[in-house]
Amino acid sequence: MLVIEGLSRSFGSKLAVDNVSLQIEAGRFVGVIGRSGAGKSTLLRMINRLETPTSGAIRYGDIDVVRLKGAALANWRARCAMIFQQFNLVGRLDVLTNVLVGRMNHVSALRSVLQLWGENDMALALSALEQLDIASLASQRANSLSGGQQQRVAIARALVQEPELILADEPIASLDPRNTRVVMDALQRINRHHGITVLCNLHSLDIARSYCDRLIGMANGRISFDGAPAQLTDAVAHELYGIEAKDVVGPLSADSPIAAEAVIA
Repeated sequence: MLVIEGLSRSFGSKLAVDNVSLQIEAGRFVGVIGRSGAGKSTLLRMINRLETPTSGAIRYGDIDVVRLKGAALANWRARCAMIFQQFNLVGRLDVLTNVLVGRMNHVSALRSVLQLWGENDMALALSALEQLDIASLASQRANSLSGGQQQRVAIARALVQEPELILADEPIASLDPRNTRVVMDALQRINRHHGITVLCNLHSLDIARSYCDRLIGMANGRISFDGAPAQLTDAVAHELYGIEAKDVVGPLSADSPIAAEAVIA
């Protein structure tokens, strides 16, 4: 179980995350929703330790995440994989090599630099690509792919880390409706088939209601909603997002009743 207690992060005088406390049970698919600037990305980056909390605690089992350094921190980032909005692939490298980067914490530094991957590493990478239906693209340069294909490569890279948690920071923000479904379906399959906990920042309330079994709403750096998707009524959504809840249409379906009601920027 991931336990967060009194977590805060300030940037100068701005308090991006303010005294957040959460418990995330293993195997859940949790959506983090809220306006742009609500603190969603900062929360995920602190869990992965890309940002260091100003105060508070993050624990995973007996691991004190905030105190991790060096090799222990690298091991945590392997167990707690991160997927980014902008994919973070090396465009000039082929797809298979980009995926194998996710195995770097499982091999020696020399082997990873020289790209001396073992048979098991190669098999895991090809299996991940197969699961995401892009094995045929293994030899192509990453920068030759569409946005949806690149995001699936990023998910495959996260999967070969053999993580226990996946943190996805706006993974569909730049994708069209078809690729949005493909990427979200992939994350859902990973969650259900492998039992990997997924914590996903989402801008579309329609998508969040469709895929997540728990929603955490953030506003002004604080938790303002925590419950099942069915509990997030239109009234609660309006309270969370104000005018944004009725002004923007979600990417899943422009004429969906839910999509017409609310999308989070």
